[in-house]
Amino acid sequence: MRFQDIYNALPLTICGSAVFLGACVHAQEFPSSVLTSETDTFINQVLTDWQSPGGAAVAVVRKSPQGDWIVETKGYGAATINGSKVTENTRFAIGSNSKLFDALSVGLLVNNETLSPRLSWSSKIASIVPGWGLMDPVAAKQATIIDLMSHRTGMPRHDFSYRWFDDLPSVVKKLRSLKPSAEFRDPWQYDNMMYMVLAYIPEVLAKMPFARFVKQHIFDPLGMTSTTYSFDVANASGQLADGLTRRNGVVRAYPFWSTLGGEDGNVVSGPGGVISTAVDMATWLQTLLLEGVKPGTNTSVIPTEAISKVATGITVITGAAQFPELSPVVYGGGQSRSTYQGHEFIEHDGGTLGFYSRVTRLPFDNVGVAVLTNDDDAGFIIMDIIRFRLVEVALGLKNVDWSSRFKASTSASRQSLPERPTNTTAPQVKLELLTGKYDSAGYGGFELCLMFSPSPKASKACKDLTARALTILPGALNPNVPTFLSEWNTTAVPYISFTHLNGNVFDVRGLASYPTNDPSQPYWATSSPGSAEGSFAELVVEGGRIGFGVTGVWGAGDGVPGPQGKTVRERSEAWFDKV
Repeated sequence: MRFQDIYNALPLTICGSAVFLGACVHAQEFPSSVLTSETDTFINQVLTDWQSPGGAAVAVVRKSPQGDWIVETKGYGAATINGSKVTENTRFAIGSNSKLFDALSVGLLVNNETLSPRLSWSSKIASIVPGWGLMDPVAAKQATIIDLMSHRTGMPRHDFSYRWFDDLPSVVKKLRSLKPSAEFRDPWQYDNMMYMVLAYIPEVLAKMPFARFVKQHIFDPLGMTSTTYSFDVANASGQLADGLTRRNGVVRAYPFWSTLGGEDGNVVSGPGGVISTAVDMATWLQTLLLEGVKPGTNTSVIPTEAISKVATGITVITGAAQFPELSPVVYGGGQSRSTYQGHEFIEHDGGTLGFYSRVTRLPFDNVGVAVLTNDDDAGFIIMDIIRFRLVEVALGLKNVDWSSRFKASTSASRQSLPERPTNTTAPQVKLELLTGKYDSAGYGGFELCLMFSPSPKASKACKDLTARALTILPGALNPNVPTFLSEWNTTAVPYISFTHLNGNVFDVRGLASYPTNDPSQPYWATSSPGSAEGSFAELVVEGGRIGFGVTGVWGAGDGVPGPQGKTVRERSEAWFDKV
């Protein structure tokens, strides 16, 4: 018998925020509702305080002292640019909360006794995935399912390396050409690409697209009918939220970030492709708290062992608590584990263009909270403020003013373009010679087009791009500074600019362009989330060959040093040769 089973069998009594054997002297009354008029007021005030252009949908599930499930779902604020309101059935992208479905799909295969040879959590990726390889030969040979799901392969994010036209086999192929940023099984480094590899395992072993596999084995059996990987399905419901932002006082809606693939999914489905609602997240939270059993039944949909495995800490995210109510944080597979005011949290967050989510469960308290937002500006803060307060109300804990804490630690200013020195020196070759196509085995290719004074020899693609650049990217390019622009079309950014700083060094920035439906100003532009702000490229000319070493793009995380070396190529995170 597991400790959790023994614990649940004891005659425990809830006493305030603590649990004891026997009777309480002053027992905390179990609240009949968490989403009360007071919490409604609180959530609406949070949206106001953070000037949110969007809203939030929340789900709270609790098991009462009598053993009944109490499920509450509600919506707040604006769902779309036209002002329609969020409801419990509004559909949101949940970003990296998708990773748990990815890890558990592998868990279903681990539990599948018909597979031959059998799969285990310690199975080596090299024995499962065709074409698997990494630049680090030790990691390539030894990496297991556990290593990939717990982000300890030594690989950084490299989110600029995959494109919308990639599929999972092509992503696997790229990995051999991407630099590691740490030793194998050393630090925790968040990596979406490893969850793409995990999503490839159902395709390899079950012979069906990953998204179809999850729908067939998780969504459908649980009755999560509003949860999908398909933009087309979600959009046809008429209840898909817009990802909203406020730019210069104007509320803007982003086009939905991932529209390709239908119910077969696409390259980003595994790490971040799920679209869902508060109602379905309530079902999902109950399923997790019930360790894989469908709510209201005795039907096991997901093996208990799989849910336990992915929720067990393997790597350390945060080694020390950041506030007195918190604890260190460890990571399993699509789940982190920590405590809040002495109560254990198992959770994950998620973020995509225009959307943020937080899905939290407290296994010893039988409480679950999900918060889905469509605020690109402050949604990552709003979801945490709301989540903390709902847990406090559910358990009768001390109310902490998280909004004030976040405001004290959050700077409203965005990173600005590095200043060029007044006495700049030119690159070692003429700017016109830098135009043209570049390629990287790991990152793919792009074509640099010189803006503002294009060469008569420029390609047709460059002439077309430079002719419309100031229209589609208003305010994003400085005509007084030598600048190159390229279509990039990664899943993170559609354009990339190289702006000259000094000598052979260029500032690198990811840019995005969106329609306004206003003929007088048909587009608005921004640095895309996940863009290469703070990144730079250094020009190298060797033996008549031109190349760029790019730094600041691989996303290794805090505390991980950059590449070391005497040459630009050695100390770059990604290298591009002119072809």
